[in-house]
Amino acid sequence: MKQHTSADTFDGLKGTVVTIGTFDGVHLGHRKIIDRLLASAQSNDLESVVLTFFPHPRMVLQKDTGIKLINSIDERIALLEACGLDHLIIHPFTQEFSRLTAEEFVKDILVDQLKARKVIIGYDHRFGRNRNANIDDLKAFGEQYDFEVEEISKQDVDDVAVSSTKVRKALDEGNITLANEYLGYPFMLNGIVSRGKGLGKKFNYPTANLKIEEDYKLIPAKGVYVVQATLANERVYGMMSIGTNPTVGGSDLTIETFFFDFDANLYDQHLQIELLTRIRDEKKFNSVDQLIAAMQADEKFSRDFIQKLNA
Repeated sequence: MKQHTSADTFDGLKGTVVTIGTFDGVHLGHRKIIDRLLASAQSNDLESVVLTFFPHPRMVLQKDTGIKLINSIDERIALLEACGLDHLIIHPFTQEFSRLTAEEFVKDILVDQLKARKVIIGYDHRFGRNRNANIDDLKAFGEQYDFEVEEISKQDVDDVAVSSTKVRKALDEGNITLANEYLGYPFMLNGIVSRGKGLGKKFNYPTANLKIEEDYKLIPAKGVYVVQATLANERVYGMMSIGTNPTVGGSDLTIETFFFDFDANLYDQHLQIELLTRIRDEKKFNSVDQLIAAMQADEKFSRDFIQKLNA
Protein backbone atom coordinates (compact mmCIF):
# COMPACT_ATOMS: atom_id res chain seq x y z
CA MET A 1 0.00 0.00 0.00
CA LYS A 2 1.23 3.45 -0.87
CA GLN A 3 0.46 6.11 1.71
CA HIS A 4 -0.09 9.76 0.78
CA THR A 5 -0.22 12.71 3.18
CA SER A 6 -2.54 14.68 0.90
CA ALA A 7 -4.62 14.23 -2.22
CA ASP A 8 -2.23 16.75 -3.79
CA THR A 9 0.64 14.25 -3.55
CA PHE A 10 -1.26 11.38 -5.18
CA ASP A 11 0.63 10.00 -8.15
CA GLY A 12 -1.32 6.96 -9.32
CA LEU A 13 -0.47 5.89 -12.85
CA LYS A 14 -3.96 4.86 -13.93
CA GLY A 15 -7.59 5.45 -13.09
CA THR A 16 -8.93 4.70 -9.64
CA VAL A 17 -11.87 3.39 -7.68
CA VAL A 18 -12.29 5.63 -4.64
CA THR A 19 -14.18 5.42 -1.39
CA ILE A 20 -14.32 8.29 1.10
CA GLY A 21 -14.82 8.38 4.85
CA THR A 22 -13.42 8.71 8.34
CA PHE A 23 -13.21 4.91 8.78
CA ASP A 24 -12.87 5.17 12.57
CA GLY A 25 -12.56 1.62 13.83
CA VAL A 26 -12.14 0.04 10.38
CA HIS A 27 -14.97 -2.22 11.58
CA LEU A 28 -16.91 -4.95 9.76
CA GLY A 29 -19.13 -2.39 8.05
CA HIS A 30 -16.07 -0.58 6.71
CA ARG A 31 -14.54 -3.91 5.62
CA LYS A 32 -17.62 -4.63 3.51
CA ILE A 33 -17.14 -1.32 1.68
CA ILE A 34 -13.41 -1.92 1.24
CA ASP A 35 -13.98 -5.47 -0.06
CA ARG A 36 -16.34 -4.02 -2.65
CA LEU A 37 -13.73 -1.37 -3.51
CA LEU A 38 -11.00 -3.97 -3.99
CA ALA A 39 -13.19 -6.25 -6.11
CA SER A 40 -14.27 -3.36 -8.32
CA ALA A 41 -10.69 -2.12 -8.80
CA GLN A 42 -9.48 -5.59 -9.72
CA SER A 43 -12.29 -6.35 -12.19
CA ASN A 44 -11.86 -2.98 -13.92
CA ASP A 45 -8.03 -2.91 -13.90
CA LEU A 46 -8.04 0.24 -11.75
CA GLU A 47 -6.23 1.17 -8.52
CA SER A 48 -8.05 1.09 -5.16
CA VAL A 49 -7.98 4.30 -3.13
CA VAL A 50 -9.31 5.11 0.34
CA LEU A 51 -9.55 8.86 0.95
CA THR A 52 -9.74 9.58 4.65
CA PHE A 53 -9.15 12.68 6.77
CA PHE A 54 -7.23 13.78 9.82
CA PRO A 55 -7.94 15.49 12.16
CA HIS A 56 -11.54 14.33 12.51
CA PRO A 57 -13.83 16.97 10.94
CA ARG A 58 -15.62 17.54 14.26
CA MET A 59 -12.29 18.49 15.87
CA VAL A 60 -11.89 21.24 13.28
CA LEU A 61 -15.40 22.47 12.57
CA GLN A 62 -16.94 22.14 16.03
CA LYS A 63 -13.72 22.48 18.06
CA ASP A 64 -14.87 19.23 19.66
CA THR A 65 -11.81 18.44 21.74
CA GLY A 66 -13.87 15.94 23.72
CA ILE A 67 -14.44 13.61 20.79
CA LYS A 68 -12.92 10.17 21.32
CA LEU A 69 -11.96 7.90 18.45
CA ILE A 70 -11.72 4.11 18.34
CA ASN A 71 -8.35 4.25 16.59
CA SER A 72 -5.36 6.55 16.71
CA ILE A 73 -4.30 7.64 13.23
CA ASP A 74 -1.40 5.15 13.30
CA GLU A 75 -3.77 2.31 14.23
CA ARG A 76 -6.13 3.31 11.44
CA ILE A 77 -3.27 3.29 8.92
CA ALA A 78 -2.14 -0.19 10.02
CA LEU A 79 -5.67 -1.60 9.84
CA LEU A 80 -6.33 -0.12 6.40
CA GLU A 81 -2.98 -1.33 5.11
CA ALA A 82 -3.88 -4.86 6.19
CA CYS A 83 -6.93 -4.68 3.91
CA GLY A 84 -4.72 -4.79 0.82
CA LEU A 85 -5.36 -1.34 -0.64
CA ASP A 86 -3.26 0.15 -3.41
CA HIS A 87 -3.40 3.67 -1.96
CA LEU A 88 -4.36 5.34 1.32
CA ILE A 89 -4.68 9.12 1.28
CA ILE A 90 -4.84 10.88 4.65
CA HIS A 91 -5.89 14.35 3.62
CA PRO A 92 -5.49 17.15 6.20
CA PHE A 93 -8.93 18.34 7.26
CA THR A 94 -8.74 22.12 7.66
CA GLN A 95 -11.15 25.05 7.72
CA GLU A 96 -9.99 25.91 4.21
CA PHE A 97 -10.65 22.38 2.95
CA SER A 98 -14.11 22.42 4.55
CA ARG A 99 -15.02 25.49 2.47
CA LEU A 100 -14.58 23.70 -0.87
CA THR A 101 -17.87 23.53 -2.72
CA ALA A 102 -19.16 20.12 -3.70
CA GLU A 103 -18.17 20.67 -7.31
CA GLU A 104 -14.70 21.92 -6.35
CA PHE A 105 -14.19 18.80 -4.27
CA VAL A 106 -15.34 16.55 -7.10
CA LYS A 107 -13.44 18.28 -9.92
CA ASP A 108 -10.23 19.30 -8.12
CA ILE A 109 -9.75 16.23 -5.93
CA LEU A 110 -11.72 13.24 -7.22
CA VAL A 111 -11.32 13.91 -10.93
CA ASP A 112 -8.13 15.95 -11.43
CA GLN A 113 -6.03 14.60 -8.54
CA LEU A 114 -7.28 11.06 -8.04
CA LYS A 115 -8.35 10.26 -11.63
CA ALA A 116 -11.50 8.63 -10.25
CA ARG A 117 -13.31 6.35 -12.67
CA LYS A 118 -15.64 5.08 -9.98
CA VAL A 119 -16.68 6.26 -6.51
CA ILE A 120 -18.21 3.85 -3.99
CA ILE A 121 -20.11 5.69 -1.29
CA GLY A 122 -22.85 5.25 1.32
CA TYR A 123 -26.44 6.26 0.59
CA ASP A 124 -26.31 8.92 3.32
CA HIS A 125 -22.90 10.42 2.49
CA ARG A 126 -22.81 14.21 2.43
CA PHE A 127 -19.97 16.37 1.18
CA GLY A 128 -18.93 19.85 0.12
CA ARG A 129 -19.23 23.15 1.98
CA ASN A 130 -21.69 22.80 4.89
CA ARG A 131 -22.17 19.17 3.77
CA ASN A 132 -24.87 20.39 1.42
CA ALA A 133 -24.39 17.79 -1.36
CA ASN A 134 -25.64 14.20 -1.28
CA ILE A 135 -25.51 10.97 -3.26
CA ASP A 136 -27.82 12.33 -5.97
CA ASP A 137 -25.53 15.32 -6.47
CA LEU A 138 -22.53 12.99 -6.70
CA LYS A 139 -24.30 10.92 -9.38
CA ALA A 140 -25.00 14.09 -11.35
CA PHE A 141 -21.33 15.08 -11.08
CA GLY A 142 -20.44 11.57 -12.21
CA GLU A 143 -22.39 12.05 -15.43
CA GLN A 144 -20.77 15.46 -15.91
CA TYR A 145 -17.19 14.35 -15.25
CA ASP A 146 -17.45 10.79 -16.53
CA PHE A 147 -17.13 8.60 -13.45
CA GLU A 148 -19.44 5.91 -12.11
CA VAL A 149 -21.06 6.12 -8.67
CA GLU A 150 -21.87 2.93 -6.80
CA GLU A 151 -24.22 3.49 -3.90
CA ILE A 152 -24.06 1.41 -0.74
CA SER A 153 -27.74 1.10 0.08
CA LYS A 154 -29.41 1.45 3.46
CA GLN A 155 -30.24 -2.26 3.20
CA ASP A 156 -26.54 -3.13 2.84
CA VAL A 157 -25.65 -0.97 5.83
CA ASP A 158 -28.48 -2.38 7.94
CA ASP A 159 -27.47 -5.96 7.04
CA VAL A 160 -24.07 -5.42 8.63
CA ALA A 161 -25.65 -3.69 11.66
CA VAL A 162 -22.33 -2.12 12.65
CA SER A 163 -21.37 1.50 13.06
CA SER A 164 -18.55 3.43 14.72
CA THR A 165 -21.15 4.91 17.09
CA LYS A 166 -22.20 1.40 18.21
CA VAL A 167 -18.57 0.42 18.76
CA ARG A 168 -17.87 3.53 20.84
CA LYS A 169 -21.00 2.91 22.94
CA ALA A 170 -19.94 -0.69 23.63
CA LEU A 171 -16.46 0.47 24.67
CA ASP A 172 -17.85 3.23 26.88
CA GLU A 173 -19.95 0.59 28.63
CA GLY A 174 -17.00 -1.78 28.95
CA ASN A 175 -18.64 -4.37 26.72
CA ILE A 176 -15.39 -5.34 25.03
CA THR A 177 -16.84 -8.64 23.75
CA LEU A 178 -19.53 -6.82 21.75
CA ALA A 179 -17.08 -4.15 20.57
CA ASN A 180 -14.70 -6.83 19.29
CA GLU A 181 -17.57 -8.56 17.46
CA TYR A 182 -18.40 -5.28 15.72
CA LEU A 183 -14.75 -4.57 14.91
CA GLY A 184 -13.81 -8.03 13.71
CA TYR A 185 -10.56 -7.83 15.69
CA PRO A 186 -9.61 -7.16 19.34
CA PHE A 187 -9.77 -3.50 20.37
CA MET A 188 -6.24 -2.25 20.94
CA LEU A 189 -4.40 0.28 23.08
CA ASN A 190 -0.98 1.52 21.96
CA GLY A 191 1.44 3.44 24.14
CA ILE A 192 4.79 3.65 25.88
CA VAL A 193 5.51 1.80 29.13
CA SER A 194 6.36 4.35 31.81
CA ARG A 195 7.22 4.13 35.49
CA GLY A 196 4.26 4.09 37.84
CA LYS A 197 4.18 4.09 41.64
CA GLY A 198 5.39 0.49 41.86
CA LEU A 199 2.37 -0.60 43.90
CA GLY A 200 1.78 -3.70 41.80
CA LYS A 201 5.24 -5.00 42.57
CA LYS A 202 4.53 -4.67 46.30
CA PHE A 203 1.43 -6.84 45.83
CA ASN A 204 3.40 -9.41 43.79
CA TYR A 205 1.65 -8.18 40.64
CA PRO A 206 4.22 -5.99 38.82
CA THR A 207 2.49 -4.06 36.05
CA ALA A 208 3.41 -2.25 32.85
CA ASN A 209 1.99 1.26 33.06
CA LEU A 210 0.82 2.27 29.56
CA LYS A 211 0.91 5.95 28.60
CA ILE A 212 -1.18 6.82 25.55
CA GLU A 213 -0.04 9.95 23.75
CA GLU A 214 -3.17 10.63 21.70
CA ASP A 215 -5.66 12.46 23.90
CA TYR A 216 -8.44 11.69 21.41
CA LYS A 217 -8.03 7.91 21.78
CA LEU A 218 -11.08 6.28 23.38
CA ILE A 219 -10.29 4.46 26.63
CA PRO A 220 -12.87 1.80 27.56
CA ALA A 221 -14.85 1.87 30.80
CA LYS A 222 -12.95 1.45 34.05
CA GLY A 223 -12.50 -2.13 35.11
CA VAL A 224 -10.33 -5.23 34.76
CA TYR A 225 -9.82 -6.92 31.38
CA VAL A 226 -8.15 -10.03 29.98
CA VAL A 227 -5.57 -8.93 27.40
CA GLN A 228 -2.93 -10.18 25.01
CA ALA A 229 0.21 -8.71 23.47
CA THR A 230 3.20 -9.76 21.42
CA LEU A 231 6.35 -9.45 23.53
CA ALA A 232 9.75 -10.65 22.30
CA ASN A 233 7.96 -12.20 19.30
CA GLU A 234 5.75 -14.30 21.54
CA ARG A 235 2.03 -14.13 22.33
CA VAL A 236 1.71 -13.20 26.00
CA TYR A 237 -1.50 -12.92 28.01
CA GLY A 238 -2.32 -10.88 31.06
CA MET A 239 -4.87 -8.77 32.88
CA MET A 240 -5.28 -5.02 32.58
CA SER A 241 -6.69 -2.58 35.10
CA ILE A 242 -8.14 0.68 33.78
CA GLY A 243 -8.97 3.02 36.63
CA THR A 244 -7.79 5.25 39.44
CA ASN A 245 -6.70 2.66 42.05
CA PRO A 246 -9.28 3.89 44.60
CA THR A 247 -8.32 1.31 47.24
CA VAL A 248 -4.88 2.92 47.65
CA GLY A 249 -6.12 6.51 47.31
CA GLY A 250 -5.39 7.02 43.63
CA SER A 251 -7.04 9.76 41.57
CA ASP A 252 -5.39 9.77 38.13
CA LEU A 253 -6.55 7.33 35.48
CA THR A 254 -3.96 4.62 34.82
CA ILE A 255 -3.77 1.68 32.42
CA GLU A 256 -1.75 -1.09 34.09
CA THR A 257 -1.14 -4.61 32.81
CA PHE A 258 0.21 -7.64 34.62
CA PHE A 259 1.55 -10.14 32.09
CA PHE A 260 1.42 -13.82 33.03
CA ASP A 261 4.61 -15.91 33.03
CA PHE A 262 6.68 -13.08 31.62
CA ASP A 263 9.56 -11.31 33.28
CA ALA A 264 11.43 -8.62 31.35
CA ASN A 265 12.07 -4.91 31.55
CA LEU A 266 9.47 -3.16 29.41
CA TYR A 267 10.15 0.44 30.44
CA ASP A 268 10.16 2.93 27.54
CA GLN A 269 9.03 0.26 25.08
CA HIS A 270 6.11 0.72 22.74
CA LEU A 271 3.37 -1.84 23.38
CA GLN A 272 0.20 -2.74 21.56
CA ILE A 273 -2.16 -4.46 23.97
CA GLU A 274 -5.37 -6.09 22.76
CA LEU A 275 -8.40 -6.41 25.03
CA LEU A 276 -10.20 -9.76 24.90
CA THR A 277 -12.94 -9.66 27.55
CA ARG A 278 -13.93 -7.76 30.69
CA ILE A 279 -13.72 -9.40 34.10
CA ARG A 280 -15.35 -6.85 36.40
CA ASP A 281 -15.90 -3.20 37.29
CA GLU A 282 -13.32 -1.19 39.16
CA LYS A 283 -14.04 -1.42 42.88
CA LYS A 284 -12.80 0.27 46.03
CA PHE A 285 -11.95 -2.45 48.55
CA ASN A 286 -11.90 -2.03 52.32
CA SER A 287 -8.31 -3.21 52.60
CA VAL A 288 -5.23 -4.05 50.55
CA ASP A 289 -5.71 -7.71 51.51
CA GLN A 290 -9.16 -7.66 49.89
CA LEU A 291 -7.64 -6.00 46.80
CA ILE A 292 -4.96 -8.70 46.52
CA ALA A 293 -7.58 -11.44 46.92
CA ALA A 294 -9.60 -9.84 44.11
CA MET A 295 -6.50 -9.71 41.88
CA GLN A 296 -5.88 -13.39 42.57
CA ALA A 297 -9.47 -14.13 41.54
CA ASP A 298 -8.99 -11.97 38.43
CA GLU A 299 -5.89 -13.98 37.54
CA LYS A 300 -7.74 -17.28 37.92
CA PHE A 301 -10.58 -16.00 35.74
CA SER A 302 -8.08 -14.80 33.13
CA ARG A 303 -6.09 -18.03 33.01
CA ASP A 304 -9.28 -20.09 32.72
CA PHE A 305 -10.50 -17.82 29.92
CA ILE A 306 -7.19 -18.09 28.06
CA GLN A 307 -7.12 -21.88 28.44
CA LYS A 308 -10.60 -22.14 26.89
CA LEU A 309 -9.60 -19.64 24.18
CA ASN A 310 -6.65 -21.80 23.13
CA ALA A 311 -8.34 -25.18 23.62
